[in-house]
Amino acid sequence: MKLTQTHIEELYKFTRQHFVYHYDVQTELVDHLANDIEAIWVENPNLSFEQARDKSFKKFGIFGFMDVIEAKQKQMNKRYWNIQVRFAKEWFTMPKMLTTILIFLGIYLVLQIQYSEFIILGGLLLAVLFEMIYLYKDRKAQKQKTEKKEKIFLLEAMIGQTKGGFVSLAFVNIFNTINLTRVSFSSLESHWLLLIAFCTTVLIILFYVTSYVIPSKSQELLQETYPEYKMVNNL
Repeated sequence: MKLTQTHIEELYKFTRQHFVYHYDVQTELVDHLANDIEAIWVENPNLSFEQARDKSFKKFGIFGFMDVIEAKQKQMNKRYWNIQVRFAKEWFTMPKMLTTILIFLGIYLVLQIQYSEFIILGGLLLAVLFEMIYLYKDRKAQKQKTEKKEKIFLLEAMIGQTKGGFVSLAFVNIFNTINLTRVSFSSLESHWLLLIAFCTTVLIILFYVTSYVIPSKSQELLQETYPEYKMVNNL
């Protein structure tokens, strides 16, 4: 006995009911369940679809699909990190290397100004505000897609979720460092200023890559990761 299209659709609903929200993870689980249900029917042809489905689901253990979801998230986290590194590396090659050097020198010069830490904090605070507005709009768009029951892929959600965070984290860490150490950046020796300028430059590049470069290339990256992405979204 073979599964019908109606059965497949029911399996997609079943995975969503068990907290699997991303289409690529759902598809992998549906494929596994479908094959297992057909194998169960070979041994027990009298079982109903629901009975065979539940029997297959029990094989996942007491945590259900959670282990599979966690494994897929780890796998995609690794892939997303490689994507970030790939685009970040471009800023250390010509001609973007010139822009990187200018950012580094600009930060280094600012650090030598008295009370430069507050200038940096002020700049970061403005960036945090823009970041929060950008993140709010993106999450609103993701929510609308969910409400319309549009298909959302794991990498797609990950790109949206990690757009913000770098600047906010930097602001909190620098603010805490200033309060704890009470050291003015302008009074530090040159090698410390160079190190701070370098770390800040890397942070700015990562923020730009994560918040603007990767989202702007999201369609390209999704089609690269999921060969079926374009076809699914044209349905």
